[in-house]
Amino acid sequence: MTELHYDLTIYPDPRLRVRAAAITAFDDELASIVKAMFERMYASNGVGLAAPQVGLKIRLFVLNEAGEPGQGEEMVFVNPTITQRVGAPNLYEEGCLSFPQIYAEVERPSSCHVTWQDLAGNEHERDFDGFLSRIIQHEYDHLEGVLLVDRMSPADKARHRHALDELVEDYKATLAPAKPSKGPSWLPKRAGSKKRR
Repeated sequence: MTELHYDLTIYPDPRLRVRAAAITAFDDELASIVKAMFERMYASNGVGLAAPQVGLKIRLFVLNEAGEPGQGEEMVFVNPTITQRVGAPNLYEEGCLSFPQIYAEVERPSSCHVTWQDLAGNEHERDFDGFLSRIIQHEYDHLEGVLLVDRMSPADKARHRHALDELVEDYKATLAPAKPSKGPSWLPKRAGSKKRR
């Protein structure tokens, strides 16, 4: 099987807004996807990464609270469901790999109860709290098409308006059709043509 490598999907790519579909095949391909997602997450200095962030419309995310290979615990969540969110809501500054260099205060409950499957399809459930709970809730948002910008306060949206607009313009530039080639530079110029400054 060809080794997979992923690039990040950056806001406002519409793939980030699609609700992800359930995974039904627990096979070598899924294991390869997870391996490549961890590689992308570490290369991007992240602690979590959801499949839509690499252009995949499947219900899968990976995380490592330590954010470093060989440290902490690598966790894989296939077809996760947050069945309960409890605890006092608290504010914490979050970043997102799909929003480079943008950070915002996001309010979330302190704990959550999650059911999910592992790479072999085995079912699990567990309560999470603290920073781990926050990572899970953030990545779960991605599976539902909910983004960091949706969780921002009006003040944070205003503070980051220029950066958000730049991301939109950068995305639009990737959609622009390529300009037609003017031909090799050694071709003679047509009579009457002028150089541009």
